[in-house]
Amino acid sequence: MPIIEDYDELRKILEESETVAVVGISPQSHRPSHFVSAVVKRYGFRMYLVNPNYAGQEILGEKVFSSLAEIPEEIDIVDVFRRPSAVLKVAVEAKEKGFKTFWLQPGTENPDVMRELDSEGYNVVPGICIKICCQILL
Repeated sequence: MPIIEDYDELRKILEESETVAVVGISPQSHRPSHFVSAVVKRYGFRMYLVNPNYAGQEILGEKVFSSLAEIPEEIDIVDVFRRPSAVLKVAVEAKEKGFKTFWLQPGTENPDVMRELDSEGYNVVPGICIKICCQILL
């Protein structure tokens, strides 16, 4: 699939997805990774939270994992809250784990990684907030 920015395609991805792995979750409620994940969770997605600094703790009532590899089931959406310079590492780990859509929150876009994932056939959503998409499209 191409890099996806079309609302009909975004709706389809959200409707066909059950699991969201949030990479870069923060326990601080004012941080985007926290409040965005809280809203997305209310839409019924099974949430898997990833941040090695908080592994084993709970955030938003969910266990935090140190890596995507530790998540016990298949991942539909990898939702990225990391700096663009860290996105390559997340993409490599995501490919090893397996996923359907690589969702880059605003400010996390890494054009090289986006092109690579797109050329390998992965869905890539660049710089669009998943929370806003849930609120508008679901």
